[in-house]
Amino acid sequence: MADTGEALPPREAMEFDVVIVGAGPAGLATAIRLKQQAAAAGQEISVVVLEKGSEVGAHILSGAVIDPIGLNMLIPDWQAKGAPLDTPVTDDRFYYLGPAGKLRLPNFALPPLMNNHGNYIGSLGALCKWLGEQATELGVEIYPGFAAAEVLYDERGAVVGVATGDMGIGKDGKPSDRYTRGMELRGKYTIIGEGVRGSLAKQLIAKFALASASEPQKYGIGLKELWEVKPENHKPGLTQHTFGWPLDNRTGGGSFLYHYGNNLVSVGFVVHLNYENPYLSPYEEFQRFKTNALVRPTLEGGKRIAYGARAITEGGWQSIPKLVFPGGALVGCSAGFVNVPRIKGSHNAILSGIHAADALVAALAAGRAHDLLDAYEVAVRSGPIAKDLKRVRNAKPFWSRFGTWLGIPLGGLDMWLNTIIPGIGLGFTLKHRKADYAATKPAADCKPIAYPKPDGVLTFDRLTNVAFSATNHEEDQPAHLKVIDMPLEVRSELGVFAGPSNRYCPAGVYEWVDDSAGKKRLQINAQNCVHCKTCDIKDPNQNINWTVPEGGGGPNYPGM
Repeated sequence: MADTGEALPPREAMEFDVVIVGAGPAGLATAIRLKQQAAAAGQEISVVVLEKGSEVGAHILSGAVIDPIGLNMLIPDWQAKGAPLDTPVTDDRFYYLGPAGKLRLPNFALPPLMNNHGNYIGSLGALCKWLGEQATELGVEIYPGFAAAEVLYDERGAVVGVATGDMGIGKDGKPSDRYTRGMELRGKYTIIGEGVRGSLAKQLIAKFALASASEPQKYGIGLKELWEVKPENHKPGLTQHTFGWPLDNRTGGGSFLYHYGNNLVSVGFVVHLNYENPYLSPYEEFQRFKTNALVRPTLEGGKRIAYGARAITEGGWQSIPKLVFPGGALVGCSAGFVNVPRIKGSHNAILSGIHAADALVAALAAGRAHDLLDAYEVAVRSGPIAKDLKRVRNAKPFWSRFGTWLGIPLGGLDMWLNTIIPGIGLGFTLKHRKADYAATKPAADCKPIAYPKPDGVLTFDRLTNVAFSATNHEEDQPAHLKVIDMPLEVRSELGVFAGPSNRYCPAGVYEWVDDSAGKKRLQINAQNCVHCKTCDIKDPNQNINWTVPEGGGGPNYPGM
């Protein structure tokens, strides 16, 4: 909303049965299932989906190896209908990397749940675009380019919808000549499927204390490049996962290489955001990883055609907040359903949408509105999502507590035992103990890391790569990255932690520069932002608040 000091014109309002925020796999699955179930029951349910990206799929970033369990339930004939998943996994490899070599882990030694056979390699963005087409055919209204910026409440405090942000607010906070008032989209229920660390989900979790009984949510940052490789280097159906180098024993993370499509290879790197050293740069670790002898031969002679970055929820079972609030629910990564060892979340996102839709259909048929969808909570905590996440609940905390060399074997043992005693494993559930930002150590306690300069062929600087994310924002608008207390940022983020924002951001948004008086000031290049949300998660004082820019702004990932 514009901060003009003047009365603004009233917003126009539209009424729906269900308002869904986010056209990701969870939001679209909710919409599709609603229409399917309504048609089967002879009900009429009006559904709208808001998407802040310029088109459906524009902000979707994932590996991705997709477990079709959710898709099979949602659209059983998805293959006949032309879903863009046509590369099944045929060769699944796991490696431990060192600086100069590799050790392949035998597949038989891995817990069976790590097996990727039966899964498909593809673009999750392309899949979401296809799901959007299926939803539209069923009568769902989808509005891309409209960012939900505000939650609407009734006099009892229940959620009754959302409002889109005003368009055309200048950098001075005043309406420009292109000013357009936002819209209110009101519904009997509002479903939040914004993805990881969504701005509205963050507000709702705080307002309704949804996380009061769960462990702190944990996160990673995933960085990805899409390469077109030489035909002789392409092996359709091959998936490679690694851990180890270039990260040290105390820093969690790993990589993936997926071969699919027309000579395409997805190469990605994940760094757990509970890393301690403020001098670490996840982006530079990613670039360094590509120089390993396991990876370089695949990419040599090829060309990078896209780049992106996104935060990942990693807390798992013990970090899932309460999922329902008066008038709505959290679905997908807004709730945190990623299976960290499997590096998969889209299957559970779709399943959560199915569960939410089933609860919504029953509630609407009973004439209810703006109350708690308790049936959805029960379905998630007793169904296939729970089964999936309970089996791996200790993998992440073992890794965090004991490091790579000991933590991964302990997590593997627990997952093996969960194969024998499903949901029980070692018989206990480890806690995460603290949020990721609290893991950062003062710079005085850590050593700077010297990263090699990019060669422009295999490794690239951040700003060059950002150009391959097709990121664009209207320049004449207030920065959507809000530093709450700038003196604190100077005193602590820079003074105590040596300015890690300049390193954890994968898009060069934050820079500490000299002002005219020779003092350091934080320059925010908001137009570079790829909406990864890492700053909101990792700032050591929780002093940066990520909010939505004008709708349509941000990355436009081509086939990512």
